[in-house]
Amino acid sequence: MKIISIDQAEKKKVEMAGAQGAWKQIPLGSSDGVPVYSYRVFTVEPGGNTPYHSHPYEHMNFIIEGEGVLVNEKGEEKQIRAGDFALVLPDEKHQYRNSSPDKVFRMICGVPKEFE
Repeated sequence: MKIISIDQAEKKKVEMAGAQGAWKQIPLGSSDGVPVYSYRVFTVEPGGNTPYHSHPYEHMNFIIEGEGVLVNEKGEEKQIRAGDFALVLPDEKHQYRNSSPDKVFRMICGVPKEFE
């Protein structure tokens, strides 16, 4: 078993093209021996965003703090806030944006461990 506070997980800047003010932590991942899924935590600063991208795996998200929008492959913006779940299917183009001028947006993101 492993128990870890999010404050103990290393925080790295998201370096993908198009990312702005986005940070990633992996509190539970392949280095812990997870059999299938890794949990990542993304923190997006006010006015920031993840890259607009797609990938060959799904990810399941739970918004733990703040509010923002999830942009889909048609460019439509869906409002999301703390307490919401979001599913992004494989190969679906998407982006998370923090819509708050002064609060962080934070979410848990579950992905297959090979793609953490």
